[in-house]
Amino acid sequence: LLNINVGGKVFQIAYKVLAQYPITRLGKLALYTDPVKKLQLCDDYLVQKNEYFFDRDPSIFHYIFHFYRSGVLWVMDEMCPSNFVEEIEYWGIHLKYSQRCCRILLEEKRDELSEYLKIEKELEAELEPLESGTQFDGKFLGQFRKMIWNLIENPYSSVPAKIIAVMSSFFVLISIVGMTLSTVEEMKNKTGKMWMEQMEMICAIFFTSEYLMRLISSSSFKNFLRAAFNAIDLVAILPFYIQILFENMDDGEMQYHEELHKVENVSKLGKVLKLIKLMRIFRILKLARHSTGLRAFSFTMRQCYQQVCCLLLFIAMGVFTFSALIHSVEHDVPGTDFTSIPCAWWWAAVSLSTVGYGDTVPDTILGRMVAFVCISFGIILNGMPISILYNKFSDYYAKLKAHEMGQ
Repeated sequence: LLNINVGGKVFQIAYKVLAQYPITRLGKLALYTDPVKKLQLCDDYLVQKNEYFFDRDPSIFHYIFHFYRSGVLWVMDEMCPSNFVEEIEYWGIHLKYSQRCCRILLEEKRDELSEYLKIEKELEAELEPLESGTQFDGKFLGQFRKMIWNLIENPYSSVPAKIIAVMSSFFVLISIVGMTLSTVEEMKNKTGKMWMEQMEMICAIFFTSEYLMRLISSSSFKNFLRAAFNAIDLVAILPFYIQILFENMDDGEMQYHEELHKVENVSKLGKVLKLIKLMRIFRILKLARHSTGLRAFSFTMRQCYQQVCCLLLFIAMGVFTFSALIHSVEHDVPGTDFTSIPCAWWWAAVSLSTVGYGDTVPDTILGRMVAFVCISFGIILNGMPISILYNKFSDYYAKLKAHEMGQ
């Protein structure tokens, strides 16, 4: 018998049993006659007890010991797959000796673990801007830039940083409210326009100052310009200055409001100006910088893009299928709205979403049966990804919140 001590637990295995597996570590230990080669296979040798010592996990070696006795490698569900694979590779045992069911379960657990580690890595990358303060050591005005960065970027670093984060969210809301009120008919008079312009100017000044402070205090300008949140900040600022540029392109002697009226109604630049003004709506995305929920939602959408794309594919298939069916049974009805399959797309999309505006409805019994099947399919389809998305969202939200509270 070969005496083996694994992590303090002693096992005894017959030499002839180990010799049946000559490519394994213990098989080589049983077959080698050179003491030097034997010592290279183990961590230590106890001469008094004639034991070969291995500093490995004894709990997993129980399965290795069982393998030599039975010829079958069992894999228990409670074991860590990475640790188990590392151990059997050390002992020189191939996974092919395990049962097919065990291999399938082990591969599934390894895939789940790999996916989990991948998500954890991406989640750390999502939280990286909060930890950028550690990257200022040894740089020009490093401590000052670090202080400004934490003040602007990390609201949990101090009370003033929290106040600035609240002010940033407040100005975003004020800007969105101002843009909304500017479309109200009662606010289009001279006084209303003046108030809206002043409010927009104050918000633009605050956003510009905030962006410049982030840019100056950033530890890496390249990474700063590539960051998604900073691109959103830039998009939120540019419309104000582009609007001023367009409003001052004409050099006529007309007054400011008359010139603006001319640009909007006569010049070809009017449509461009309106589009640029509409870009201010992207300012609401700035709330995601200090909103854990919005960041978790964005991260969930990025992680679940395959499920979301699959859902959109199923919706598109349903729209095409049911629009063709409703057109085939309703196109002969006098005064029907289903005159063609493209005309039925809107009805199919609304029915699949279970919204049901009622602006277009089938008139025949067969058409209503198609509508019932379409609505039923929409209920099943919409319910499929909800649990997946919600579970992942709640998990990511909890991790983001825990990280922020730990700052």
